[in-house]
Amino acid sequence: MSLKGVELQIAIPKTFDAGKVADQLQQQSSIHQSNAQAASEKQLEKNRETVIKSNSAEEASLEDREREQAEQERKKREKKEQEMKETKHPFKGNFVDFSG
Repeated sequence: MSLKGVELQIAIPKTFDAGKVADQLQQQSSIHQSNAQAASEKQLEKNRETVIKSNSAEEASLEDREREQAEQERKKREKKEQEMKETKHPFKGNFVDFSG
């Protein structure tokens, strides 16, 4: 296929334009890829922070449960000690023997 001079005047500039468009498309795709990667990293960091926050909330609720259990155990011990103090001995102090 041979090209005439007039056809070359049109074909050569269009080839350069096509090359520029192809280069721009390639750069655009790399820009989109880098933007997507940045958004992905941002989302990943946000998810990490969310997990850390939820873990700290979970730890706080665990500490509350442990504190409540310790409080209940302390109350049980105090109640047992109080009952021990109030309990009377079945023989001591009920009868005084004055004979003697």
